Amino acid sequence: MARGVAGDPDQGVELLWRDAEREPRPGLSLGRIVRAAVELADAEGLEGLSMRKVADRLGFTTMSLYRHVPGRDQLVDLMRDEVLGEALVTTSDAAPDTSLDAGPDADGGWRGRLEEAARRAWELRMRHPWLAEVRGSRHLPGPNAVAHYDHMLGALTGTALRPSEVVAVVGLLGRFVDAEALLLAETRREERRSGVSEQEWWGARDSLYERLDRFPALSRLWETGGWDDPEDSFTFGLRRLLDGVEVLIRERDESRDERCPECGTPLESAPSGRPRVYCSRACQQRAYRKRRAAD
Repeated sequence: MARGVAGDPDQGVELLWRDAEREPRPGLSLGRIVRAAVELADAEGLEGLSMRKVADRLGFTTMSLYRHVPGRDQLVDLMRDEVLGEALVTTSDAAPDTSLDAGPDADGGWRGRLEEAARRAWELRMRHPWLAEVRGSRHLPGPNAVAHYDHMLGALTGTALRPSEVVAVVGLLGRFVDAEALLLAETRREERRSGVSEQEWWGARDSLYERLDRFPALSRLWETGGWDDPEDSFTFGLRRLLDGVEVLIRERDESRDERCPECGTPLESAPSGRPRVYCSRACQQRAYRKRRAAD
């Protein structure tokens, strides 16, 4: 049973990180509320989500929902974590090898791992477009969200990127996926509202197109087929983004200090060919303890 008030972030943490509940006998439960809310948002978007509609879908009164979840905002956080569980790696998709001697191509290399994670995130948003509509900087992450984020960070483990750059790359990639998904969500929302598909709506804009021949660059691209076979915006953008990360990693590899940052010992090449960061496990663990102590 939910205690606390809507807007209490500590209450939100308790809800998100609660122990897995054993499904009770037929009746209302938090798990059933969250699943019904996800189904509703899949059908109508976040704009169509309300506590009343979720209650109606379940056959209960609106007030009965508040015994389990304080309000709509907390429900959205629970919904987000619920569906992010779909994107988690399976047991067979082992985590990247983070040992000192892990090669750059282990598990397909950082690029393959990061691209796979981004595509999983994109496919998830194709199934649940409302995910991109969850805006704001203070949505609490649950265990599935943190596991998904941790997996993406781990894709860059072992590269020459600085720790802050690893965080920045994953943040940039996440914002790119969300931006593409938000366009999809907005398109579906307009199609639901108007009953007219995107292609049909733009195809009927002759009054606009007849005014565009005065623009030379646009006209030239139109005449040479620039819009006949458009690039897939997600695939194109993801590849260009990863190209930029690859250039940065190459620059960092070329300029990486060849001495152990902990003890100053010259670093020998690892058997796999990837530059070492520390000369030994002892130095790696010592540096880790220092970072923990500084936090």
